[in-house]
Parts: sequence; structure tokens; C-alpha cells
Amino acid sequence: MGDKRTAGAELPADAHTRTRFPGISSRAYEHPADRAAMVALRKLHGLDGVVRKFSGSFPERVVRMEHLASAVRTSDRQFARIHSSVLEAARLLDFDRPPEVYVQQSNVVNAFTIGMNQPFVVLTTALVDLMDADELTFVIGHELGHVMSGHSVYRTMAFYLVRAGALVTALPLAGIGLQAVQAALGEWMRKSELSCDRAGLLVMQDRDACLRALMKLAGGSHLEEMSVEEFLRQAAEFEGAEGIRDSFVKLLLTQDSSHPLAVVRVSELNRWASGDDYRGILSASYPLRRDDGSVAVRSEVRDTANSYMETFRQSTDPLLTMVRDFAASTADAGDRALDAVRRKLPGS
Repeated sequence: MGDKRTAGAELPADAHTRTRFPGISSRAYEHPADRAAMVALRKLHGLDGVVRKFSGSFPERVVRMEHLASAVRTSDRQFARIHSSVLEAARLLDFDRPPEVYVQQSNVVNAFTIGMNQPFVVLTTALVDLMDADELTFVIGHELGHVMSGHSVYRTMAFYLVRAGALVTALPLAGIGLQAVQAALGEWMRKSELSCDRAGLLVMQDRDACLRALMKLAGGSHLEEMSVEEFLRQAAEFEGAEGIRDSFVKLLLTQDSSHPLAVVRVSELNRWASGDDYRGILSASYPLRRDDGSVAVRSEVRDTANSYMETFRQSTDPLLTMVRDFAASTADAGDRALDAVRRKLPGS
């Protein structure tokens, strides 16, 4: 994709110094739980084509025509600054063709990606008014992360598979299994949002700007009244909670949400920005999309399990701490019982 520069569409001063990622795979930034689900669904060869054909033809065209008729599509001459940010984000993530982006009049702060065959991005005017240029670049990178991962296609595939499984809910206890699958889908959706926050960071390459954008989603436009570092301390307090009751409240707050809570997003992105994975990507050490087809599902599932185990180990949440300590004490008791049995065996 060639660089396109026009009058009135200047990029931020540091845009030309940002690192580009030729051939980068979405696996580079996807959260382990998101990545494992995506790898598994991509292995279902042919099903994605059926879903694209079934859901992405007429309905998708209707939605695009709706936005073509009632929103403003960015270009050299319409929202030129946003358009340049989209082109730059697509260049950094090595898109063959950047998606269309529409600005839609709305009092709701929102950004979303629609479509399967030709996904496009919608930004509301409330969001555009809320964010400065760098923060908006992060949001655009987040949405391009959804496009690059194919979340629209594969989420739709997953929901079709769940609905097909719903045909057996008449069987005894089958509904329990379906609820568990639906809960897992909700968890996947929340983790996919964390994935795309990372994609936004890869585009913006400025931790503070990205965290500011997430903080504004919680506190609004009064940036002079807020502090990223204080918001991170607030996130740490939320993660720690104060008792088992608070832990259950946290579960209730997230179980029906498609997005992680604001403080969770800030904390998770800050942690990833400080880690080896992000530094490695900036140093050109990342998986390539040409190798996506050869990735084993088993290894991705194992990475997911390790990720959750590490989170479980490091957590200060009272409920997780209680479960972890109970598991450890149970394991110790089991080891002592086995040792006692071994000592009594002949020849010990």
C-alpha cells in the first residue's frame, strides 16, 4: 500500500518514526485465550466460507448501504486527519487494503467493526470529540485489530455452532453444558477486546496515549482532572478487592459484558506494554501470517492454560487466593498421605 499524503491530512510528528511490522500475524498481539479460539476455528476449513456467504452477502450490503447513506466516509477531503491515521495504521500492520471508516453522528461514545467480506469501521462523533489525535489513533488500531483477526467472521461461526448445539437442549442437563459454552464465548469476547487493545498499542506505540484513551472511556473528557498513574492504582485496588464478597461482585459485573471493565483493560494493557512480548515485536520478533495455517491447536490451548495459571498464581483477588491456597494445602496433604503410605509398603 502506497503512502498517501494530502494537504490538511498531516500525521503526528512521530508517525514516520514508528516501527512497521511487515507480514505480522494477528497471533502476535492476540491474548492466549483469544488466539487459541481463533486458531481452532481457522482449522474448520470451509465453514468460514459458508458463514461469509450466508451472513456476509445481502445483510452486510444492507448495513454498508445504511452507513453510506447516513454517515460520513473518511477520505482525503472528509475527516482527512482520521483518514490519514487509518492509512498509517494499515501501513504499520501491513494491510493489503485499509478498511473503509465512517463517522456517524451519535451522543454515544463508541467504535465498532462490521462486516465479513469487506469489514468497515464506524466511529461515533462523541468518540471523535472525546479523543485527541493520538488517542484516536489507538482506537483506530484497536478496530483494525478486529479486522485483522477476523473476529466478526469467527465470532459468528462460534455462535452458529452454539445455536446448532442448542438443538440438543431438550436432553437432561444439556442446558447446563450450553450455558457453560455461552459463558466461555463471553470470556472469549472479552479477551478479544484485550487483544485489540494490544493492536492499538502496536499502531500508536505510545503507552501513555493508549492508557489515556481507555481512561477517558471511563471518566470522559476532563483529562486535566485525571491521572493515568492514579487510575492504575485504582485498577490495582479493584484487582485486589477486600474480601470474598467483592470477588463475587466482580464476577457479577463481568459475566454478561462483551467488554472487560475499564480498569481491567488499563491494567492488562499496561502489563503487556511492560513485557517481553511487546518489546520483542518492536524488535521484529513476531509470528508471520504466512505460517498461520501450520500452527497446532494443542500448543495454543497449552499456552492459554499457562496464561490462566500464571494469572491465577499472581492474583491478589481474595477468592482466587483462597482457592489457590486451598489447592496448595490439599496437594500438600495428598503428598504427605502418599509418603505415609509409601513408608509402610514393603521394601520402602
